[in-house]
Amino acid sequence: MVRCSSASGGTAPCDERAVFTAVVYVLTSGCAWRHLPPTFGTPPATAHRRFTVWTEAGLWRRLHRAVLDELGALGEVDWTSAIVDAASVRAKRGDR
Repeated sequence: MVRCSSASGGTAPCDERAVFTAVVYVLTSGCAWRHLPPTFGTPPATAHRRFTVWTEAGLWRRLHRAVLDELGALGEVDWTSAIVDAASVRAKRGDR
């Protein structure tokens, strides 16, 4: 369980799966953190805080790799049409 901020300033237990679902919703929908629907049961500040912690811990890169590994093991990845985006691959200086 994760601790969630409450309106009274204390913390209450939060379901990590609900927090994860809320974070994925924000990332995939483009919704602003402050507009996170209350139906997720997670305060926007908690979702944003956990997103920051998970990002700093490298969770998203590891999760992406795990999904690719799983799909690769099942033969579900077609590497013949992979695309490299310069925003995600660092270019070395001076190399041409």
